[in-house]
Amino acid sequence: MSAVLDAHSALERPRWTCALGGALAAAGALPRTIPIMHSGPGCAANFSWTQNGAAGLAVGDRCAGLSVPGSNLQETEVVFGGHDRLHEQIRHTLEIMDGDLYFVLTGCVPEVIGDDVESVVREFAGAGAPVISASTAGFKGSSYFGYEQVLKALFKNVVKAGAPRRANLVNVWGLPPMMDVFWKGNLKGTAGLLALLGFETNAFFGPEAAFSDIENAAGARLNIVLSDLYGLEAAELFKERHGVDFITTPPPFGAAASERFLETVGAALGLRSEKIAAIVRSEGERHYRQLEPLLDVYNDMEAQRYAITIGDANYAFAVADFLADDMGWLPELVIVTDDLQPEARTRLMEKRRARGLAEPARVLFEPNGAAAAAAIDDDGWRPENWKKYHNGRLPAFVVGSSLDRGLAAALGAGHLSLSFPVSNRAVISRGYTGYDGGLVLMEDVISALIGAR
Repeated sequence: MSAVLDAHSALERPRWTCALGGALAAAGALPRTIPIMHSGPGCAANFSWTQNGAAGLAVGDRCAGLSVPGSNLQETEVVFGGHDRLHEQIRHTLEIMDGDLYFVLTGCVPEVIGDDVESVVREFAGAGAPVISASTAGFKGSSYFGYEQVLKALFKNVVKAGAPRRANLVNVWGLPPMMDVFWKGNLKGTAGLLALLGFETNAFFGPEAAFSDIENAAGARLNIVLSDLYGLEAAELFKERHGVDFITTPPPFGAAASERFLETVGAALGLRSEKIAAIVRSEGERHYRQLEPLLDVYNDMEAQRYAITIGDANYAFAVADFLADDMGWLPELVIVTDDLQPEARTRLMEKRRARGLAEPARVLFEPNGAAAAAAIDDDGWRPENWKKYHNGRLPAFVVGSSLDRGLAAALGAGHLSLSFPVSNRAVISRGYTGYDGGLVLMEDVISALIGAR
């Protein structure tokens, strides 16, 4: 049972889909990978619009969403089992669709009726391209659980053991496709930072990845998980099976976080501190030269704000840190929308303290969107309660999802959609990691302020 929700709870405005949705998004983002959904009818359509459409309108793909092969289980399979139907679907998919990996993902129906999916998958061991599976029934967890299941299946079945070590290669994960709406750009920006240190990045997902990168991932020098929550079990599994150690670090949004990222990764890789300091100094100078033309406008329009950040464990904290460190804003409230056990909440906060990061004025763990909005203290936030000498929190700005536009309007605050779901922006390759990504994020925040005038 979840930390916050129980059998009598109702969840309004959730910020994720089910395990199958997260797994389909992850598998569909792998290079030359064909997901095969073993599930009832309707799942693919729901994920196309409810999930992918809320990830910057990324509804279609070569083999995802409405185009994904699926067994489409009916009443007959519920009664007699879906093994034959799955076998037929895998066989036809191999005949028709060209891929380097075929990935069977299970929905609720086959796992409730007890289909032995692994036994069916083993029948295709000599089919040429590998066929693997992951247990991703929707009732087992959220999208983030499905993402982790895909990673673990890859590390067990696709990554080759004993790959020769490459001293300049690192693996990166921790940004779940679609749940991180800007995952493509964020992975690219992170790779840019690692290139400054002289390292190549194997990120597994996205249009620049290759299937051979996944197969040879055991040759990496280090695994870097861009999260204190997502992908940790997979990292432990990778270390156990392939002997590659890992570190965790928040997504490096902007200059201050990029500096921390370079120092953390550089230390883990044993780089000389003088080299890291020189890179930080050079990139910082370049960054702030680009920022200078905007400073007078920022000051003249009195752009500083009290901020509320709402999102998953990656975005809520990382965006709050960016607003404080790079823009001089005051993050008064951070709302983490993951449904977390108490020990996971404690671990997140302990990680922040260990890194020496500033504590937001208030942190609220609340997966229920309606409850999160209601939990915001009216006193000091809402315009009607503001008095001239009252210690109010105005002007305010809400950085969250599309679901938070109403909250921002009620507070008379500015708003920018960054965390899932984002259905009011088209996102292709935009990202906020790295020094340049911080400039883009600053552009977007200030543009949202100006556009509301």
